[in-house]
Amino acid sequence: MVRRYFYKKIKNVIVILKNIVDWIRNDFDSHPVRFVVELLAWAMSIGAAVLFALTVPAVPFMLYLTITISGCAMYAWAAWTRQSFGMLANYILLTMIDSVGLARILIQ
Repeated sequence: MVRRYFYKKIKNVIVILKNIVDWIRNDFDSHPVRFVVELLAWAMSIGAAVLFALTVPAVPFMLYLTITISGCAMYAWAAWTRQSFGMLANYILLTMIDSVGLARILIQ
């Protein structure tokens, strides 16, 4: 009885994982360039967060903001190609906010 229960649960997990892999494959197949851009922007986002966390309180803001602005701009382009208004508005706004911060650093 217990063995059958766990077998069904494992089978369900395998089905879920297969669906995730298929979803990723379909996303790649629908627009390979966008997929790579989103993957790179995601890696940059994680990298920027790790950079920030490891360097607090002396964050190298020039590097940090350059990475976040680039990543947000890449995400904005991807959102445009997906025709996703919410994501596009979010990443354009984040790009603008971080650009103002970078400009203020450069002016000083």
